[in-house]
Amino acid sequence: MRVGRRRSLVLAVPLIVVTSLASAAQPAPAIDAGNPPSRPRIGLVLGGGGARGAAHVGVIEVLEKLRVPIDCVVGTSMGGLVAGAYASGLGPDTMRDKLAGANWDDLFQDDPPFYQQNFRKKVLDARYLPASETGVGRNGVHYQTGVRTGQKIKLFFNQLVGDHLGERSIESLPLPLSIIATDIVRGERVVFRDGSLTGAMRASMSVPGLMSPVQIGNRKLVDGGLVDNLPIGEARSRCQADKLIVVNVGSPLLRDEEISGLLSVSVQMVNILTEQNVARSLATLKPTDIYIEPHLQGISAGDFKRTDETADRGAQATEAVADRLRTLSVDERTYADWKAKMQTNRGTSLRVDAIEINGLKRVNPAVVERHMYTRPGDIIDAGKVNADLLRTYGDGYYEHVDYSLVTLRDRNILRITPVEKNWGPDYIRYGLHFGSNFVGNASYGLRAAYHKTWLNSLGGEFLAFGQIGSKIELGADYYQPLDERQQYFFETSLRRGSKQRSIYQDNNKLADYRVIDTDFRLGGGINIGLLGQARLGWQEGWWESKRDTGLPFLPEESKHDNGWFASLDLDQTDRLYFPTSGWSTNTRYFESSNNAYSKLDLGVNAYWSVGDWVLGGRFSYQGSPRGQLPVNDAASLGGMLRMSAFATGQLNGDDIRYGHLRAERIVGRLPLGLRGDMRLGMALETAKIGRPYTETNLRGWINSGAIYLGGETPLGPVYVGYGYSNAGSVGGYSNFYLFLGTP
Repeated sequence: MRVGRRRSLVLAVPLIVVTSLASAAQPAPAIDAGNPPSRPRIGLVLGGGGARGAAHVGVIEVLEKLRVPIDCVVGTSMGGLVAGAYASGLGPDTMRDKLAGANWDDLFQDDPPFYQQNFRKKVLDARYLPASETGVGRNGVHYQTGVRTGQKIKLFFNQLVGDHLGERSIESLPLPLSIIATDIVRGERVVFRDGSLTGAMRASMSVPGLMSPVQIGNRKLVDGGLVDNLPIGEARSRCQADKLIVVNVGSPLLRDEEISGLLSVSVQMVNILTEQNVARSLATLKPTDIYIEPHLQGISAGDFKRTDETADRGAQATEAVADRLRTLSVDERTYADWKAKMQTNRGTSLRVDAIEINGLKRVNPAVVERHMYTRPGDIIDAGKVNADLLRTYGDGYYEHVDYSLVTLRDRNILRITPVEKNWGPDYIRYGLHFGSNFVGNASYGLRAAYHKTWLNSLGGEFLAFGQIGSKIELGADYYQPLDERQQYFFETSLRRGSKQRSIYQDNNKLADYRVIDTDFRLGGGINIGLLGQARLGWQEGWWESKRDTGLPFLPEESKHDNGWFASLDLDQTDRLYFPTSGWSTNTRYFESSNNAYSKLDLGVNAYWSVGDWVLGGRFSYQGSPRGQLPVNDAASLGGMLRMSAFATGQLNGDDIRYGHLRAERIVGRLPLGLRGDMRLGMALETAKIGRPYTETNLRGWINSGAIYLGGETPLGPVYVGYGYSNAGSVGGYSNFYLFLGTP
């Protein structure tokens, strides 16, 4: 790795700049420079430009058709990705297939599907915004260095160049390669001519703000396009090239009408910076060099789904200068000899003799081992190893998890290298929500928590939390795994809260009560792999109600209750909110020891995808297998997709059955790098309340329907909807809804 002090860089790039610059980087190999060919030396320069860099693949296709041999290749960002893949022996046809076949929306998400994540992480993500996780410690506050850490991108690079057959180093490749990155601390250009191929690729494509910088040695590295997006000078020196083929795919400056806000101004700022260094590079072109600038209008830096079309445009631009390129072509035999040198025989997949887990400081290695389905004696499979590492990453303890296959004394060692979050292990987390039905019923809240992790070698955690708003809450939780693999655990919690409860009859609000409740829980359980969790424990509860407004429908009293509880939570959905596939079930049973009743709460959800449609269904039951539910612990329905025609908590009673079927049409997706989509949905609902405590005139099966627009966003679920029911004799029930945040 070499460093060139070109100039200082001062740049602050917000989150969305990322999606417009999203790009990938890769390094290149080394051909024998000690035997100069009689023909002129040819260097290939592949510039950065995000998804527009797929045009490089089409350029290489035409170069191969014209039999133009390359003596070295240099790339930045997406140009580094293509350069590195080509130098590693990947042909353009294979590259085209790999890029077109990749799920880029998924690659720019770090986490595995929701069903492959640690259950405790799921619980925290449901209550607090994942992006709000802020490190706190003796040295102050520490923030995440990017919206994405690049976990899946790095594993994709590994598989692309065959790191599962042994880590590829730049200096061992058959074609001399240079990849450009930027030292974000010093503002320096960094040139990779040796070292890890995929490491250089990952560093070169670290778009500031979107992707975390890559730490290599004492340097924090980001996208090379910031300092040298079209590295012509490096190509001349890399192999003493006589002639250069230079391909520029950079993003053009935004037009006047496209600059309309702070974010677009930030994007333009980065574009200007990139275009300035490109202009300086282009000024060094010689008359003998061949310059190719594909016609890429209409294709943005984030259009990874159009890689085939982009590659075709690269081929068209190269065909346009075919006459000049033919002057560099060689005869078939000479080209065949050159191609033979480009191919490296890496053999077949290797057998793993041992697995090592290196680099952990706090996390117990057994926590990583529990996710490793690859075992000593197995033939290594890249897809299987990637799945192992993604499950590991899904625990939430790591900035990234990587691997390498090394051979020592004829033994193949699979070396797993998890890197713990440098902003941990203690965090502050936040959550917020706002909801309204536009008729005076609104809920709002801001919650925060102080979360200490890895208090001991088994992974003990302490969580202190609070909430202000329409619901006030304060509490603490201690969670202690009992074994190294964290299968069994002990947990205790104490919580005190205050919230408003409304009482309805015949669609009229009769009263508002302020309910103050305190509960203490002590129990243990078992994590059922990544399927879910089962618990058993003891609960003490205190409940007090005070009337704020309206009629004295409920007695103003205090109650104490205790008893044992059991729960089973299983989740195989692919997303926390608005899943597209999978199923989940939640079951909780409470047996009161001093109030002569028990409570069963059961819910089952299922989701299916058909093209841009998502079909969903839910069934739930809330009731008392023994005795009758007291008013303070009554079953409840009402709210969006919980009998949408009724206000939240409007239906109360015992022995409540509920079901719905819904269909959602995906009408939009969030930009690359952000998970989520927007949907237009419709639901048909029904419920039966065996013993109604409110709305006592509603008997038998009650109908409801809903239409809504909503989806998953970085701030949690958001929706606006309308529910209607013609049940009863009061002229029907209806409600509008607006919600944003974490429930």
